[in-house]
Amino acid sequence: MKKILQINFKYNISFDELNKVFKEAAPVFVKMKGLEWKIWLHDAEKKMSGGIHLFTDMKSLEAGLSVMDKTLEKMGPAISNRETKVFDVLTELSKQTRAPI
Repeated sequence: MKKILQINFKYNISFDELNKVFKEAAPVFVKMKGLEWKIWLHDAEKKMSGGIHLFTDMKSLEAGLSVMDKTLEKMGPAISNRETKVFDVLTELSKQTRAPI
């Protein structure tokens, strides 16, 4: 069953610094086995960021999350209030509403 991984966090560095980290991480996501797509999220007013990820299955999600954990850990105190959520995808309903799955 396809899985959605949602990660959100607050940051206390400039957006330029944050975006630099994201740009360095982007090629890793492209090569990530089982990741079908990623949407990068940002709210400048609240200094929050994160992503929505579609994985083919739980095993791929867990492997991808391990890689993401390492990237976020490198940012140390620059991020806080991290929230990670995992959801099953309701495929039939999602297709009916034109989800890219």
